[in-house]
Amino acid sequence: MTFTTSDGLRLDWQEEGAGRPVLCLPGLTRNGSDFDEFAAALGGRYRLIRLTLRGRGKSDRDPDWKNYNVPVEARDVVEFLDFLDLPKVTIVGTSRGGMIAMVLAATVRDRISGVLLNDIGPVLEAEGLSNIMDYLGVAPKAKTYPEVVFALEARMGGRFPHLSPGKWMSLAERWFDMGPDGLVLNYDPKLRDSLEAVDGPMPDMWPLFEMLAGLPIAVVRGENSDLLSAETVAGMARRHPGLIVAEVPERGHVPFLDEPEALQAFETLMAQVARE
Repeated sequence: MTFTTSDGLRLDWQEEGAGRPVLCLPGLTRNGSDFDEFAAALGGRYRLIRLTLRGRGKSDRDPDWKNYNVPVEARDVVEFLDFLDLPKVTIVGTSRGGMIAMVLAATVRDRISGVLLNDIGPVLEAEGLSNIMDYLGVAPKAKTYPEVVFALEARMGGRFPHLSPGKWMSLAERWFDMGPDGLVLNYDPKLRDSLEAVDGPMPDMWPLFEMLAGLPIAVVRGENSDLLSAETVAGMARRHPGLIVAEVPERGHVPFLDEPEALQAFETLMAQVARE
């Protein structure tokens, strides 16, 4: 299904299940398929809605790469909620999706029932940012899925140990498309331009995180995450009493959200949302 933004881009979305609405927002280069495991684990017990942001997956590429930024993407989400006639929703935000959720809590708080931040917080570790820039917008050298599986496992295997060969293959098929001459990125490589255009140091995002005060909030961290540190999670818990915290073993950036620890955090969050 598609939804058209106010500036004319068609964004891909899908939904399944019934019950309380949960909006899933994927990471920087990812798309709605990143929530396949989460959806399967929930088994239709919630109205799970997945939105693929502009420039990713089957959503339209933006002719102006300067629009690949969190405020514009947050605007898209608000328009999407209006399109669905959803007054309030719980957001599961993975990485960039979690940053969008924090902006929404600061700007349209009345539309948010609760937030699960998947491996994202107000401090982004330099190692993780550097690792992202190593691959962001870079065309794959591998021409086939088996070749790119080898590359993915070499790059990510240390942070995601013990994944099966079938799992690595499913991730490769999720993150790359097959073009006429071999594998291609399934997102707009100009996303890199949007990050490189940011001048100066990273802004202080603690005030943005604090805008979540009073809402049911959960954070899920991969034990091996290079972007969200355990120290940052501890700081988040100090500033947000009652924060639901889960750490997922043998996961880096980002957990798949079908892990027992992640699912328990989500169910605890939804129980709090139901009481609001």
